[in-house]
Amino acid sequence: MVERYAREEMSKNWTQHARYAAWLEVEKAAVKAWAKLGKIPQDDADKIVKNATFSVERIEEIEAITKHDLIAFNTSVSESLGDESRWFHYGMTSSDAVDTGVALQMRDSLNIVIDDVKMLMESIKKRAEEHKFTLMVGRSHGIHGEPITFGLTLAVWYDEVARHLKNLEETMEVISVGQISGAMGNFAHAPLELEELAMEELGLKPEPCSNQVVHRDRYARLATTLALLASSIEKFAVQVRHLQRTEVYEAEEYFAKGQKGSSAMPHKRNPILTENITGLARMIRAYANPAMENVALWHERDISHSSTERFWLPDAFITTDFMLHRMNNVIANLTVMPENMMKNLNQTGGLVFSQRVLLELPLQGVSREDAYKIVQRNAMKVWDEIKQGKPTINEKGESLYLNHLLADDELRSKLSEEEIRECFNYEYYTKNVDAIFNRVFAKNS
Repeated sequence: MVERYAREEMSKNWTQHARYAAWLEVEKAAVKAWAKLGKIPQDDADKIVKNATFSVERIEEIEAITKHDLIAFNTSVSESLGDESRWFHYGMTSSDAVDTGVALQMRDSLNIVIDDVKMLMESIKKRAEEHKFTLMVGRSHGIHGEPITFGLTLAVWYDEVARHLKNLEETMEVISVGQISGAMGNFAHAPLELEELAMEELGLKPEPCSNQVVHRDRYARLATTLALLASSIEKFAVQVRHLQRTEVYEAEEYFAKGQKGSSAMPHKRNPILTENITGLARMIRAYANPAMENVALWHERDISHSSTERFWLPDAFITTDFMLHRMNNVIANLTVMPENMMKNLNQTGGLVFSQRVLLELPLQGVSREDAYKIVQRNAMKVWDEIKQGKPTINEKGESLYLNHLLADDELRSKLSEEEIRECFNYEYYTKNVDAIFNRVFAKNS
């Protein structure tokens, strides 16, 4: 439900009415600027600012004849005014209203995305603190490596999203740019002061040298920033999907009462939300390509960019907004199973402690090559026994690997039983968690 309302809020920025409303805001700012410069009577400017309005239906009627949306818009607005309409769109070209209007839409939409990202960061931080010392196995190549904590996994996510937040905020500066430079951007019919006054009114910066359009590398920066953000959100979603696999089952998307997982198999509890996020990320990344291709326009302008922007701009923003709310929902309500995490951590019979043993031997004068041979040969014995289905933990609660190491005469000549057993202490792997958390969360607070 929250996801749907969030999408509706973003969608309002990209309706036809919102598009024309942004144009009108730009046109009014230009009128105010002309009045300040003494070019048009203040009374006429006041009437335009107060009375100018439009009808979407009327614009569509006019456009069916003119085949030009901005002219249709201007005509509709002029119908709501009197003689003062002669100052409406004075000294401007279509791109002045269109591109500056889009800047307002992008700015307002990006503000929503930035708020979404901050919301997601708070949810990740909360769950990271909750599972700061929840032990689990770290994996590389999908294979068990060494003990970590689920909190550290979440800290990685938080730090990554924090980088995206910074990128988004920097991108806000890049896209919050408008223009009123006239045809070909030569300011022949409107002084630079007009643009500066109008942009100040709108809360935008002037495009320093616009030819006839706001340059599309700015839009491409936006598209690629959203694509990078989507890629990281997918990364988190894929991790959740993996953790929910039956063979792993360390975490699970919240499964509501009455929810159904399969039309044929009543037992199914599928990671549908994170699978959906993976699909959405693919779409958001896809929009980066046309945005970058739009950078190259013919000479001072053409309109090859226009058709793609009518698709990708609203879709990218709406989809990103929805995806962030969905990921926030997943993390905030994620079911975490510490017992299963510990069970999986013990699944390989203590092999996750092999590096700890390896690093102790050089301290006793053993070469790294010889140390590796000692540690590996005992590890291979454990793998063989796991293949045979042998229990990885004996009745005394000791792991297969510990037993093999204790029985290795060459190893015992270098390390005492107490020293070997100490290598199997989980606290060794969590001793720096507080310091890591301080690095991550203190710098981003």
